[in-house]
Amino acid sequence: MRRNAVGCGGCALSVAGALAALLGWLGTDRTRIHLRGGFEGEGTDYGVLITELPLVVLAGAGLPLLACALVNRLLDGRRGSDRHR
Repeated sequence: MRRNAVGCGGCALSVAGALAALLGWLGTDRTRIHLRGGFEGEGTDYGVLITELPLVVLAGAGLPLLACALVNRLLDGRRGSDRHR
């Protein structure tokens, strides 16, 4: 039961991280210029949706998952050493 709760928590943390990374990426000046264009549409580049967007979402989802896995590993290791004593 505890493993299911940790798994669900990790997935929820991953979704929240992906959304936060996406919102942070959309809020930068550089992204606004690429998507909305500068003066009279100069500098508009929709290629960032293909190149940057997937990397931002994957990094936003992956980092919280790695952190959750690391904390889970550390806590399991600590509990395992207590059991052997």
